[in-house]
Amino acid sequence: MESSDYLFQTFIYLAAAVVSVPIAKRLGLGSVLGYLLAGVIIGPHVFGFIGAARGDVMNVAQFGVVMMLFLVGLELRPNVLWRLRGPIFGSGTLQVALTALVCAVVALCFHLAIGPAIAVGLILSGSSTAIAVQSLTEKGWLITKGGQTSVAVLLFQDLAVIPILAVLPLLGTAHPATTSASHTATWLQALLVLGTVSAIIIGGRFLVSPIFHLLALTRLHEIITAAALLLVVGIALAMQQIGLSPALGTFLAGVVLAESEYRHELEADIEPFKGLLLGLFFVSVGASIDLSLIQSQPILMFSLVIGLLLIKAAVLYGIGKISRLENSQNFTFSLALAQGGEFAFVLVAFAVHNQVFDQDLGDRLIALVALSMVAAPFLFTINEVWIQPRFSSRLRQRQADEIDEVNPVIVAGVGRYGAVVARLLNSQNIKTTVLDFDPEQVDLIRKIGFKVFYGDATRHEMLAAAGAAQAKLLLIAINDVEASLRLVQLAQKHFPNLNLFVRARDREHAYRLIKMGVRNIFRETLESSLEMSVEALRLLGFGAYRAYRAAHTFKEYDEETVRVLAEYYGTDEKDFLGQIRKRVQTLDELFESERAVSPGPDSAWERPKAAEKPEGKVKGDK
Repeated sequence: MESSDYLFQTFIYLAAAVVSVPIAKRLGLGSVLGYLLAGVIIGPHVFGFIGAARGDVMNVAQFGVVMMLFLVGLELRPNVLWRLRGPIFGSGTLQVALTALVCAVVALCFHLAIGPAIAVGLILSGSSTAIAVQSLTEKGWLITKGGQTSVAVLLFQDLAVIPILAVLPLLGTAHPATTSASHTATWLQALLVLGTVSAIIIGGRFLVSPIFHLLALTRLHEIITAAALLLVVGIALAMQQIGLSPALGTFLAGVVLAESEYRHELEADIEPFKGLLLGLFFVSVGASIDLSLIQSQPILMFSLVIGLLLIKAAVLYGIGKISRLENSQNFTFSLALAQGGEFAFVLVAFAVHNQVFDQDLGDRLIALVALSMVAAPFLFTINEVWIQPRFSSRLRQRQADEIDEVNPVIVAGVGRYGAVVARLLNSQNIKTTVLDFDPEQVDLIRKIGFKVFYGDATRHEMLAAAGAAQAKLLLIAINDVEASLRLVQLAQKHFPNLNLFVRARDREHAYRLIKMGVRNIFRETLESSLEMSVEALRLLGFGAYRAYRAAHTFKEYDEETVRVLAEYYGTDEKDFLGQIRKRVQTLDELFESERAVSPGPDSAWERPKAAEKPEGKVKGDK
């Protein structure tokens, strides 16, 4: 392709996206559908701005999928991925096997031979990672149970591409000698795959952070950006050379780097490229739809699309029932993965090349998968507008309140913890803007005369509307750990002026906050536990000085311990437990030395008698 043709094609892609996506978003259709429709409009069958040969731009655009999987991996730490092993290998295996079986049976009904029918079933068993993850993220469903299960199944589908590529030639008309030779090379291929994956894990674990540290000393941000892109493209190239999915390789690298100190730097550098290239990928998919084929047999093609969506949604819903997903989450899971996947384009070309089926059937499969991808955003809209309001256990479809004030303090979360902090600040004439995403809690607090706004503080637009750019302090008292971490990341990225005070539900939450660079962390049960301990010691005969000094010593040492252990959290479990035992032993030695300290006067530690209540004291709303 000449340079001018390539530039013209790129210009058309970008112009179509800039025009169509805002219109689609304005109509509530989502950015994915906007990109797909833009591709259809500029494609060879409508205005013809883009011809049938779109390979160059399509190949570049596919890196959007690769980068998206890398960023998803950065969000899934190894321990989180380990917790998802059940859905990945349980639900994922069931989904691929059952979908392939049902689709193969349907293909047999169209008088296909058993080999091509099985190939069709395997090709249609996958779902679009790009569309599913992008749409789940836009809707705020990626962190839900249904969203996490969807990601787990998508990961298994990417893994399944490898054995499917190995099986497809066996379903065609290849000569036995060729098959035997291919089988002989399998062990060498397996060793190569194992070596490459091991290199990615070891390199990501031990080499990336030192290299990025050296590059950071140059104080040239463009070098860090170039290094981030080099990392992603290099891993993708290595995986492609050994016949594996580049997206799967970069996902694995993202998981390995999820605990790296440069995680946020990598996310910030790659995010713009991911968004742009992913948009080009969707435009390319839209342009690949053969409208002439659809026009020649519209009833058959649309029937096949509806049939594919119904089959996959039904299989997924059944798997969701087995996995005990509640109805609202099960519908999200089922509809998110009902479409065909982008790897189908690769598998179809591979099957045609190996004479599994002819080009005519291949073209129909490509049109079927592409049309199902176009239908996917409509399924998300149906789920959001019609299904979730009827099945969701919490009515989160309520519109966010308009915030009509800007105050120096923003409080996110007004439950048992945040309400106490906000009330105390207000009692001292410190104005606060209080946000909460639980409609029932908001209505209850309002009934007792406390001003609170309904809205999701983890969304950039909501936090900006609350005056985050002008505020001095953000108090994060959200009960949901993952939402709390997302809000910290959002505030650090977009509102660096804010001081952050963050409630931690437990030690693990505190470890993760420390790794994110949060300085002011408040574990919700620590103070009340220490107060109870003091009262217990007093009742057992300890003087006020000894009881309060013991609590103060324990608190200071425990807070120091949490920060020390945070460095080992997420690493080798044996080292982590060893450090815990070491800290416990040191605490025992510290208290042993404390016993030699002469106690001070108890009178300074006693509460005034007027503060005592004969019926007892409440030491915390737990």
